[in-house]
Amino acid sequence: MPLTDNQHRFGMQLAQMSRGWRAELDRRLAGLNLSQARWLVLLHLARFEEAPTQRELAQSVGVEGPTLARLLDSLENQGLVRRQAVMEDRRAKKIQLCPPAKPLIDQIETIANQLRIELFSGVDEGDLEICMRVHAKILGNLEKS
Repeated sequence: MPLTDNQHRFGMQLAQMSRGWRAELDRRLAGLNLSQARWLVLLHLARFEEAPTQRELAQSVGVEGPTLARLLDSLENQGLVRRQAVMEDRRAKKIQLCPPAKPLIDQIETIANQLRIELFSGVDEGDLEICMRVHAKILGNLEKS
């Protein structure tokens, strides 16, 4: 079955939107002296109920272990996270947020929420629900392949 023009444009538009959204958020967060990769790690880490292992955090962020290790080294040097050995598995490390990270994460969330408000301006809630159903279907198809 050949692709329709809309199917082709949808993928391109989705990629463009994702890059643009992330670039704009990165631009707004530039004053916090965090790279995109580091603020992303902090946000993912803040969403865990309990301190994740380094492997769990890498899966959540979508990066390889060595890449995350370098990011954690940097965040640890900034006093924002700390690694703690896991008693049951000495090779594993739990990653914990340090107190100075909390106000920084609050700032990131505030800036990100303001951007969301601006980006969703004029978007009908019903249209958004349809779009999310389409995305969910496509994601389901990706998982099957």
